[in-house]
Amino acid sequence: MPDSFEKELNEILVDTFHSILQVEENTLKRTKIDLSISELHLLEAAGKSEKQGRTISKLAQELDITLPSVTVAINKLLKKGYVTKAHSGEDARMVYVVLTKQGRKVEQAHRYFHRQMVRQVSREFSEEEKQILARGISKLDEFFKRKSAEMNL
Repeated sequence: MPDSFEKELNEILVDTFHSILQVEENTLKRTKIDLSISELHLLEAAGKSEKQGRTISKLAQELDITLPSVTVAINKLLKKGYVTKAHSGEDARMVYVVLTKQGRKVEQAHRYFHRQMVRQVSREFSEEEKQILARGISKLDEFFKRKSAEMNL
């Protein structure tokens, strides 16, 4: 039986996760961008290697989703004009996903949205609370990364 802290932590984590997604979805609805949150996060991951692009397998690994799911999503983004595919010069079998100008523009706007959201949240905390929160979230992140790694073995 979970103690009161575990119960409260569970509720906070679940509620916070849903609230963040809701804010992102509502913000996205107000734009004229024809993307889902998942597609936006895929653009974000693809944009991490601006010039060269990222392989579909790297994107799948980073986002922890299957190769076929990433392939389908990338093909949709290709049709919408947000990405292109480029073959490697050394190995023609290697295909890289590269953001188009339109894709970079949307990805930069999404990063700006995150910076603004974090800036606004930060204003709610004292310096001491910020340090405690950062340490706590870092520990949560480490825990979930370890769990994910264990589950993928």
